[in-house]
Amino acid sequence: MRALIVEDETRLARNLKRALETLPTFATDVLGDGGEAWERLASGEPYDLLLLDRMLPGMDGLELLRRLRESGSRLPVLVLTALGTKEDIIQGLDYGCDDYLVKPYDTGELLARCKALLRRSQEHPAPVLRVADLCVDTRTHAVARGARSIELAALEYRLLEYLAFRPETVVPKAELLEHLYDYNWEKFSNVIEHYVWSIRTKLEAGEEPRLLHTVRGSGYRLAGESAP
Repeated sequence: MRALIVEDETRLARNLKRALETLPTFATDVLGDGGEAWERLASGEPYDLLLLDRMLPGMDGLELLRRLRESGSRLPVLVLTALGTKEDIIQGLDYGCDDYLVKPYDTGELLARCKALLRRSQEHPAPVLRVADLCVDTRTHAVARGARSIELAALEYRLLEYLAFRPETVVPKAELLEHLYDYNWEKFSNVIEHYVWSIRTKLEAGEEPRLLHTVRGSGYRLAGESAP
């Protein structure tokens, strides 16, 4: 999943990025200016999660949030701010944020809230994703087919989890690149095929039926044996 961190305090932004990227789930971009962040989001750049400070140069965080919601975007937004009064929290929720965390915060709680927002946005409230006999645990990042555990590299897990959030759906290669990598995703354009081959090899190591399908000219699909 691809997250955008909008935070003008350089050390905090760096720590946020480092914390998110301890999980194989996230690729992150960081911006320190609210106006620049709005331009990035308004251009249609695809993100799965926005971590937003309230007090920003260029454009206030709440103004950015207001514009985002008025544009019709349903991007999950977690506001991270030192403004922690009851009125501040109500204001942030009224402007359309999905969650509100007051600084200083516990890193474990931050990561748990980020994962919960992603599950909710994908309409998968349960932490375990299931496709046929495949189980993907988004809390522990454990993967199994039936009783057989499967070890995946970080980027392999990230790709498989993204597809598992969209079972039976053909996901284009370009969408995978945009959501699995940072703003410079074009340089990775030739690696998707390799990771699909590697994941497929591991998923079928016990001679199980195929789950990860290539739909020629369209993309990739995670589905049961009967899928094309």
